[in-house]
Amino acid sequence: MSLSRDGAVLPPVPTGDGRLAENILYFSRVLRRAGLKTSPQATLDAVAAAEAIGFGARDEFHAALSAVFVKRREDIPVFDEAFRLFWRKRDLIEKMIQMMSPKIADTREKQKPKPASSRVNDSLVADQARPPKREAPPEIETDARFTASGSEVLRKTDFAQMSAAELALARREIAKLVMPLQTVVTRRFRASSHPPRLDPRATLRAAMRTGGDLMLPKFRSRRRETPPLVVLLDISGSMSQYSRIFLSFCHAVMEKRRRCHVFLFGTRLTNVTRALRQRDPDEALAACTAQVSDWSGGTRIGATLARFNRHWGRRVLGGGPVVLLITDGLERDGVEELELEMDRLHRSCRRLIWLNPLLRFEGFEARARGVRAMLPHVDEFRPVHTLNSLADLAAALSGHTSKAADPRRFLTGRHFSGRPS
Repeated sequence: MSLSRDGAVLPPVPTGDGRLAENILYFSRVLRRAGLKTSPQATLDAVAAAEAIGFGARDEFHAALSAVFVKRREDIPVFDEAFRLFWRKRDLIEKMIQMMSPKIADTREKQKPKPASSRVNDSLVADQARPPKREAPPEIETDARFTASGSEVLRKTDFAQMSAAELALARREIAKLVMPLQTVVTRRFRASSHPPRLDPRATLRAAMRTGGDLMLPKFRSRRRETPPLVVLLDISGSMSQYSRIFLSFCHAVMEKRRRCHVFLFGTRLTNVTRALRQRDPDEALAACTAQVSDWSGGTRIGATLARFNRHWGRRVLGGGPVVLLITDGLERDGVEELELEMDRLHRSCRRLIWLNPLLRFEGFEARARGVRAMLPHVDEFRPVHTLNSLADLAAALSGHTSKAADPRRFLTGRHFSGRPS
C-alpha cells in the first residue's frame, strides 16, 4: 500500500490479504538495524495503531508509527529519515521518463548528508541478496603513497556523519588511544637520595637513632603527581550527536587516571562518575543514560555552572585539576551569570580547556553571546568532532599545547571586538 506525500485521502486499511502488516514488520526491522530499540510487541502495536486510526493522510500514519517506535528524543531524526525513505511513492512511470530524458549538468551546490541518512541506508539494504562472487581478477600492483586507508578516512570523519558500524569502530579506536599521564610539581616533599635539598628533620631523626655519634645528611625533593581531571559534558539537544561518543572517551580516560570526575548538564547537573567506573563500556554508558533525566533537552550553562561551583567546587577542584568543558556555548539565558561563573571556574582550576564541536566549520566566528562571554575565561579552545581531534586532546592532557588552541585568536581581529556583552 502506497501513501501520498501531499496528504491525499486514501482508502481505509485493508483487513484481508493486504500487505500493510508485512511492510510494518519490515519497517520495524529497518529501525532495529538503524539503532532504535524495537520489539515484536512494538510491531504488533504499530499494526493495531494503523488499523485503529483509519488513517487518511501521510502525517497521521507517521504520527501513529512514531508514537509506537520512538522511545528516546535522539531517535527522532533516525525515525524521520527511515520513514521518508521507506514509505515514499514509487512513481515508476515518472522515474522511467526521467531516465530516458536528456539531462543537463547539475551545477547546484551539493547538500550535506543528514546525520542519520547513512545509518538508515545501511539498514535498508541489509537484507538484499548479495551478488554472486566473481572470479578474482589478476593482482595489479599500485602505488599507494598518495592514497588514504580506511582508518585514515575514519579518523577524519565527523561523528555526526558516521553510520552505526562506524560509530562502533570509533568507540573501539577511542579505547586504544594512548592517555599519557601528565605530572606536575606539588608543594609536598618526598625522601630522595640526590642532594638538591637538605632535609634537617630527617637528618636529626636518623642521628637520634645512633645517639648522635653518626650524623649522615638526608635529602628531599618535590613530589610529582598527576593532577585531577574534571569533565563537564553538555547533553542538550544540539549536542546529542556527540554526547555518547564523548562519554566513551571519558570512560577510556577514567581507566588511566585515578582522580577523574565526570558531570553531565543540560537544564540540571548530574554526577555520573560512579556510573562510569564500571569496567564494561556498554554497561557504563547504559548506567549514565538511566541516571540522567534531561538528556537531549534544553541547556542552561550559566545556572549549571553556578550549581557546580557552589556544591561541587570544593570537593573536586582541589589539587589544581584540569577542567574539560564540552559544549557548543549556545546559552539560552542571560550571559551575565555565565560570564561570572566561568571566571570563578577558571580561577579554581589549573587549566580550563573548552571543547566545541562548532569549530568543525571553517570560518567559525565568535558571534553568539554565550561564546563571547566564555572565551575570555578559557586557556585552550579546541574542536572535538573526529578521532583526530580526540587524539590531539589526549596529547594536550599530557602537557603538549599548540598555538592553534589559543583562544586569543578568536578574541581579536575580525572574530571579536570589545568586551563580551
